[in-house]
Amino acid sequence: MLPGMYHLPVRPRRNRKSEGIRGLIRETSLSASHLVYPVFVQEGDEDTPIDSLPGCMRWCLHGMIDEARRLEDLGIRAIDLFAVVPEGKKSSAAEEAWNPEGIVPRTIRALKEAVPEMVIMTDVALDPFNSDGHDGIVRHSSHGKCEILNDESVEVLCRQALCHAEAGADIISPSDMMDGRIGIIRGQLDAAGFDRVSLLSYTAKYASALYGPFRGALESAPKFGDKKTYQMDPGNAREALREAELDVAEGADMLMVKPATFYLDVLAAMRVRTHLPIAAYHVSGEYLMLKAAAASGWLDEKSAALEALLSIRRAGADMILTYYAPEAARWLREEEI
Repeated sequence: MLPGMYHLPVRPRRNRKSEGIRGLIRETSLSASHLVYPVFVQEGDEDTPIDSLPGCMRWCLHGMIDEARRLEDLGIRAIDLFAVVPEGKKSSAAEEAWNPEGIVPRTIRALKEAVPEMVIMTDVALDPFNSDGHDGIVRHSSHGKCEILNDESVEVLCRQALCHAEAGADIISPSDMMDGRIGIIRGQLDAAGFDRVSLLSYTAKYASALYGPFRGALESAPKFGDKKTYQMDPGNAREALREAELDVAEGADMLMVKPATFYLDVLAAMRVRTHLPIAAYHVSGEYLMLKAAAASGWLDEKSAALEALLSIRRAGADMILTYYAPEAARWLREEEI
C-alpha cells in the first residue's frame, strides 16, 4: 500500500447526490414515445365512459379522431385499436371480424386521413366478434363439451388481418395465441402485397386473472369455460422462450409479453434471447389496481404509475401498451418543464 492510502468506505451515494448527477447516470428512461395507448372504438355518434376502466372511453369514430390528435400533441405516436361489437353483430363464425365496413377498418381509414403520422396497431383476435366470447372458432359437441379449433381459427384470423392491412394498418397484432398463426398471416400478407405491414405477436400471453376490466370494456368475456387451452400457464417461463423462438422463425417483427409487471422475469429472459423489439402490455387489472389504491389515498398515483412503467422498461421492454399512456405522457412533460 502506498503512503497516504487508506481503506475508505465505498460511497455509492456520491452518484445520487443531485438530480443532475442522477440524470447523467440513469440506466433506464421512460418517455411518451415508448407508450402505446390501447383504445376501444364503437359504432354510433357518442363516446361513452368505461365503468371498469376509469378514465378510459369507448370512442365513436369522430371522438377517436379528436382523441388521436390530443395524443399526438402529447407525444404519443401509436395506438392499438380494439372493437366494441354489439351482440347483434356477433356470430359463431365471427364474420364481422373481416367486414371491410366494420368499425375497425373504417376507423383505420379515418385516422390515416386525419393523423397520418400516428402509428395504427390493430388487435387480431375473434373474441369481440365471436358469440362464444373466445379468441377462436368453437366446436360444440353433442356431449356438451367444446373445443377451440386452431387451424379453422387461423383461417379467419388471416381474413381479419388482411382486412386491417387493406384499410391501412401499420402493425397487425395477433392476440389469439393459436399455434402457427404468425407464419400463416405473414405469408398471406406478403402474398397480397402487404409486405410492409408489421406483425407484433402476442408471444407470451398468459391465462391471467388480470383481464377482467378489459373484458368488461369489450363485453367479450367467454360464454363458457376459460382460455387456458390457448393462453399460457402462469407457472411457465421456459415455454415463453419456446414461443418466442417459434414466432421469430415464423416471421414476427416484434414480440409481446402480457401481462407486464407480474411477468417481468419472463420479459427479462426474453430480452436476453432475442434481438427483436419487445412490447409489454400493462393490462387492465394492473391499471385498475393502481387507480383503486390511489383513489383510496394509499398511493401517490403519478409516482406509482411512472414507477410501474419504468420497471417494465428496465426489464427490457422497448414499448409499453398501457391505459396510463395519456396521463403518463402529461406527467413526463411536466417533469421536463
